[in-house]
Amino acid sequence: MKAIIVLPALNESKVILKVLEGLPKRLTGVSDLQILVVDDGSTDNTYNIAKSFGANVLKHTLNRGLGAAIKTGLTWAKGQKADIAVTFDSDGQHYGQDIPKLIGPILKRQADLVIGSRFAERQDIPLDRRVLNSFANLATFLAFGVQSSDSQSGLRAFSKKAMELVDFQADRMEFSSEILVEAKRNNLKVVEVPSRAIYTEYSRTKGQKNLNAIPVFVRLLIKFLR
Repeated sequence: MKAIIVLPALNESKVILKVLEGLPKRLTGVSDLQILVVDDGSTDNTYNIAKSFGANVLKHTLNRGLGAAIKTGLTWAKGQKADIAVTFDSDGQHYGQDIPKLIGPILKRQADLVIGSRFAERQDIPLDRRVLNSFANLATFLAFGVQSSDSQSGLRAFSKKAMELVDFQADRMEFSSEILVEAKRNNLKVVEVPSRAIYTEYSRTKGQKNLNAIPVFVRLLIKFLR
């Protein structure tokens, strides 16, 4: 069983080494574990730090967006004949210790796509992030009939089947909802497992911005109603 942890990264030189060091070195049920960093046009030392750590590293010449970086990572994982691909934010928001729990349903053939939900259990999450995620969840459900407690989670696990069938087109933040829509369209079994979140002053400057939520949803809606 081969698994690849995919980390999209944009100007993460301050934290990327700590994030990589926090990833598991081995996983039960996985004989071949690899790490891939997709440098999405960074202008700092992200690429060299990840390379020095020993990770596989791909680099976009220009910043193309988080969705594009994830797409590049999943394409590479498919090319490496991976059985599982895990997406993991590179800003330090996730715990590497949650990955075994994330891939468990796939190893047991109980799921094709697993979402690490920050809202499945009670934990201290900033109010603005709760509101933003609730809006995204509601918008995704109203527009496409897809339910999720954490539609914008960056922590996911894809089975080989999911990697082959999920064909999302969005290059930026709206890809998170599009993945769920694609999973529904392809009748994939989606499971959520609780995941912990780390919110620091640094991590809150990264990822989805509160003021961008409506434009992100509008772009997604336009794409699917064409």
